[in-house]
Amino acid sequence: MIDPDAYCRELEAYLCRKNDGHLIRIVGPAFERVLGWAAQGVPVKVAEAGIDRCFQRYYRKGPRRRPVRIEFCEADVLDAFDEWRRAVGISVVAADPEGGPLVEEPAAAPARPRRSLRSHLDALMARLTLLRGSDNVSGVHDAALDRAIRALDPLRQQAEQARGAERQAVVQRLEVIGADLLCAMAEALPAPERESLAAEAARELEPFRARMPVDAYRQAREAAVARLVRLRYGLPDFSF
Repeated sequence: MIDPDAYCRELEAYLCRKNDGHLIRIVGPAFERVLGWAAQGVPVKVAEAGIDRCFQRYYRKGPRRRPVRIEFCEADVLDAFDEWRRAVGISVVAADPEGGPLVEEPAAAPARPRRSLRSHLDALMARLTLLRGSDNVSGVHDAALDRAIRALDPLRQQAEQARGAERQAVVQRLEVIGADLLCAMAEALPAPERESLAAEAARELEPFRARMPVDAYRQAREAAVARLVRLRYGLPDFSF
């Protein structure tokens, strides 16, 4: 399980770095709030991603006026946690409405922006083309990115008129292309980095492992590793 004191110290240090070295102690109500994140099993890296979102929004409003407190980041942290749970297939643990024991409930489906399948494909191709020329990937990944872009191109035309089963076939093909790209990018990582990502995925899932069946845990761990690989390279989410 998550060590709550170490969890708070790590987030306090991260918040200090985001605040340009200005230390805001996590004490009192703020400490209780962060303990609540730990009790829910919010991974440290996911909480840090939520803090990043809070700071990005703060910077968009103009020059910073004062250090950001951890309490102001809570909504972003919980949003990032919801996205992480959906990505790895973790359900919600909730109390039985009649006062019974804790039960597992499926995580709610994410709300997606209303855009067409063609627009989604265009955005994917633009992102992959931009990524191919970035510093996030080296030349060894160019072939994998090229294959994905070439595979996506014919789907754009199909997506214009596809309906029903034909449209579903395009969506399924899209998922296969995304999975193949992730696999190729993961295999290109040095072995120590792959092992490091696998260890990080296991740490993220540790608070949930005791109540997960073996197969569910294996699938969640694979999904967690895939998510970390996607973040490592800045790959887009292919799911529609």
